Amino acid sequence: MKKKIPHRRRREKKTNYNRRLKLLKSGEYRLVIRKSNNSIMGQIIKYEKSGDKTVLSSKSSDLSKFGWKGHFGNIPAAYLTGLALGKKTADKKIKKVVFDIGLQESTKGNRIYVFLKGFLDSGVAVPHSTDMFSDEERIKGKHINDDVAKNFEEVKSKILKK
Repeated sequence: MKKKIPHRRRREKKTNYNRRLKLLKSGEYRLVIRKSNNSIMGQIIKYEKSGDKTVLSSKSSDLSKFGWKGHFGNIPAAYLTGLALGKKTADKKIKKVVFDIGLQESTKGNRIYVFLKGFLDSGVAVPHSTDMFSDEERIKGKHINDDVAKNFEEVKSKILKK
C-alpha cells in the first residue's frame, strides 16, 4: 500500500486548503494585501475555475503620481494606498469584498490593517474588527514628522478628488 504524501504547501504549512476553499466558494471579491519592507500592495481578486483573476490593483509606488514624497513602506503610505484602491473599487461599483491576508502575521497596528482602514474610508464594505487599527496620529504620520503629516493630507485630498 502506497503512502499518500500531502501537497508541499500543506506540508510547509503555507496554505490551509480547507479555509482557502471556503473563502473561494463564497464567490465574493477578495481584498488581498501583501507587504515588503519597502512597499505595500493590494489587489481585488475574483475566483474563477480557470484561476484567480486580478480585477484591480494598487501599490504604494503609485502614490508618487499624487505627490507623495515620503517612503513607500511606512504607515501613512499604506493608508493612502488602501484609500486609492478603495476609490478604484468603489468606482467599479464593487460594494463588498472579503479581507484576505494569507499567512501574513496579524498584529495590532500592522500596516496591513492601516491599508484596510484606508480601504474602508473609501466606502467599500469589508467584514472586520476595529480593534486592530492604529490611532489617527500614527496613520497621518505625526510620529515621523510634521512634513509627512502635511504631505499626507495633500495626497489624501488628491486621491479623494480623482
